[in-house]
Amino acid sequence: MHLTEKRTFNVLEHELVPKHEILSKPEAEEVLRAYKAKPYQFPRIGVSDPAARAIGAKVGDIIKITRRRSPTAGEAIAYRYVVED
Repeated sequence: MHLTEKRTFNVLEHELVPKHEILSKPEAEEVLRAYKAKPYQFPRIGVSDPAARAIGAKVGDIIKITRRRSPTAGEAIAYRYVVED
């Protein structure tokens, strides 16, 4: 490989990166209703974040992040609001 060649790497394939997915409008509305919150009240993630870019997130989207804890602790779900950097 030459030094000028670009190698691509999908950050989502790394074992330490949790699952990221963009919520549909109805899913996002349900989450907002369940938490009685506005989108801007969720933690933010920049639109240029490698994981956000990998899934094609756009400003205003809500991303669901599913982390695997352990066999006994199960999963942890977090939400992020996509913002301009």
